[in-house]
Amino acid sequence: MATLRDGLPDRYLTPEDIAAMFEVPKETVYHWRKQRTGPPGFRVGRHVRYDPAAVRAWVTQQSALDTAA
Repeated sequence: MATLRDGLPDRYLTPEDIAAMFEVPKETVYHWRKQRTGPPGFRVGRHVRYDPAAVRAWVTQQSALDTAA
């Protein structure tokens, strides 16, 4: 599998991928999506996918918010 910068795969990520990345249960990823607090995702039919670039931007934003607090 090809990877982008920062070790993210060169494909859209699944909720399982996000859960594995952040070492949280898959249910937490779905909760983040419902509350709109996690990385932005989008639907492809019944499936949720995440753009690796958007996930990286979300991580950067969370890091900035954490250091500002």
